[in-house]
Formats: sequence, C-alpha cells, structure tokens
Amino acid sequence: MALAWLTTLLAVGAYDPTTMGAGTTEYRRVLTASTMTAGVIGVGSYLLQYPLSRGLFFLTFLVGIPLLLASRYVLRRLLHRTHERGRLLQSVVLVGAPAQVDEVARVLRREKWLGYDIMGAIVPPAEGISMTTGGVPVLGSTTRTDVLAREWDPDIILFVGGAVNSAQEMRRAAWSLESSGARIMLVPSLTDVASDRIQVRPAAGLPLMELQGPATNGTPHVLKRAFDLVGASAILVLASPVLAATALAVKLHDGGPVLYRQTRSGRDGRPFGCLKFRSMVVGADQVVNTVKNQHSEEHVLFKSKDDPRITPPGRFIRRFSIDELPQLFNVLEGSMSLVGPRPPLPSEVARYTADVHRRLAVRPGMTGLWQVSGRSDLSWDDTVRLDLYYVDNWSVLRDVSILVRTIHAVLSSRGAY
Repeated sequence: MALAWLTTLLAVGAYDPTTMGAGTTEYRRVLTASTMTAGVIGVGSYLLQYPLSRGLFFLTFLVGIPLLLASRYVLRRLLHRTHERGRLLQSVVLVGAPAQVDEVARVLRREKWLGYDIMGAIVPPAEGISMTTGGVPVLGSTTRTDVLAREWDPDIILFVGGAVNSAQEMRRAAWSLESSGARIMLVPSLTDVASDRIQVRPAAGLPLMELQGPATNGTPHVLKRAFDLVGASAILVLASPVLAATALAVKLHDGGPVLYRQTRSGRDGRPFGCLKFRSMVVGADQVVNTVKNQHSEEHVLFKSKDDPRITPPGRFIRRFSIDELPQLFNVLEGSMSLVGPRPPLPSEVARYTADVHRRLAVRPGMTGLWQVSGRSDLSWDDTVRLDLYYVDNWSVLRDVSILVRTIHAVLSSRGAY
C-alpha cells in the first residue's frame, strides 16, 4: 500500500518542484493520487478476494490523507520562512522593457516568500540606461541575452513584456539560451490571477491561454452559501460560551448596550446592519473627530492604535477579534460571508475609484486576505490588491485556507486595534 501510494504520487506529479511551494496544484495532485490509490487498492482487494483488513484500509486513508496534506502545508510554511530569511533563493534575470521589468520586480520583492532573488535586468538596446526607475540594475541589452545568461549564470531567465517583438524572436531567444542551463519563464500581461483560472490550450502551435471568469455566480455561489451556513452554525455552537461571557462583561462594565449595529455596504453596495459587540464608550460616533487618524489622507480606512474611546473589555475583545463574533448572525441571514473583503462604510465607498468598486462584487466577510495579512498595518494599495485578488480568485479550498490562517492572525493580534 505504501509503495503504491508513493508511486501514484510520483506519477501524477506531486513531487514536481515547479508546483511545490505555491498555488493549490500541489494539494490537488496529492489528493488526486491518494484517492486513486485508495480506490485501486479497495477495488483490487474486492475483485481478487484478498483478505485486506477493513480497519487497516480505512485507518490508513482516512487518517493518512489529512496528515499528508497537513505535512505538505507545514513544509510549505517552513520553505516560505526560509525564503523570507534570504535562504534557498533562486537567482532571476528579468528580460524586457524597463516599465514591465519594474512591475514584475515590484511583485517579486513584495512576495519574498516566493524565493526569487533579482540579479538584474536585460533591456532593449534603445533604452540606454544603467538602472531602471524601480532600482533594478541593467546588465546589458537584449541583443546579448545568451552571452549575459552564461556570464551571470542565473537559475531563471524571466521574459516580461517588451522583451521581443515577435514569436520568431522569442523562439530564437529560447534556442540561444538552451546551453546556459537556466530555466526559461514567461510573464503574461496578467497579475493577481490564480493558477486554477488559467488553462493553456495549444492550437496549431499557438499556446492559447484561457482565462476563466471568477466563480461568483451559479453553482459555485450556491456552494459558498452552503459552506457559510454550515460553518457559521458550527462556530456559533462552539463559541456560545465565549459569546455569553463577552455579553456579560460588556454589560457589567458600564450598563450600556451589548451589541453595536453599524450600517455597512454589502454585495453590490446594498446597505446592511453589521453587528459587533460594543467595544467603545456609548456615543463614540459623536466624538470620532477628536481622535487622530494615524493613516494618511489617501488611505480610505480610519486607524487609531490608542483610541481613547475603547473600553477596557473592548480592548481585550478587539485584540482577539471577539467583538466580531456577532457577525455570524449576519452570515446566517445572508448579508455577509465567513470569508470575503472587509465590509466598508458607505462613506468609504463614496471615496472608491472605479477599480476599487470591484470589491463589492461579493458578500463582505468576517475574515479575508486583508485580515490574515496584517489588517490595519497594511497600506491602502495592499488592502485593495488583496481584496480584489480574493474577488477574482475565490474557491472553497481558498476559503478553508484563509479560515485556518485566521486562527494564527487572531492569536498574533497583528494590526488589531
């Protein structure tokens, strides 16, 4: 059984280094290989009338598959931490126009966990610069890409926009780089798109790239709603002692109302009453102008790390996000989701640009990429980028991953004020 399992994992590409460390492909392949192995062994034992212990069979796969997925997750986190410390990096040379080089370099520098170390850039000869605007040193011109690749010996040659003028030039460049030993990678004119939305369809020698639409309607939408109902109901039951204790603490502190209802903008901008445990003094909205906003004027969100309006029990429940637990009732009624973009105030929506309005295409969530990535410590651009990425690339597996990461974010209390 162990040998068959390992062989199937190898056959489906679960050990392929190009899929390990990022994306959901690795997990899908592990799950596919594991279920295939269980199916073949179960059916084979039945057909051959082999007396395989049912207890051993079910214990092996019912326990083994979750443990295998969990071990992959732990190894991935260790690898990301190693990359963030500047170890086990892959050297990269970017080839293309300076503007596109800077755009890709900005992403690679921001996402250090990917493990890419930028050595420099190779730009078209007409540019005549020694460094791009974004601070990437220029190693030479695209007329000498093959010579520079052998001279600098990078692990990866990454072609971005403006590197070549035709498919013929790209093919010649690939031919000339064969002897360099570097892996050749291409960056399409797409950013913040999950790999499971992209499918390459070869047609007459043309690698056509199909970009599938976001899963915000139809069957995926029904699936997400079912996931929300089951998840919110289960959390409510498990968290009921915490809800009762928090309500009692808030009431006993100053005798004010336990819950605070605030108008927020939901899906498609529809207003709804967002519930929270009251963490501030009664009438806190009337004195908001007296509190200093630590964010810049360009930042839409309000931030005050030492807000004097917060009560002692409010400071504790905010630190561990307990004040947001009543939003489970919003999830049950359908105005919110367990996972999604942060529910904005109508005053914030009024300041949105056209692109930012995309955040309102789905129900807001109790948690999301924004919450598990730093919350109030993030810049406005990063907040928007994470929320738009979620809107365009939602999946049940991604929701489960965010919910797991939420536990760590809550315990660390990063960005919770």
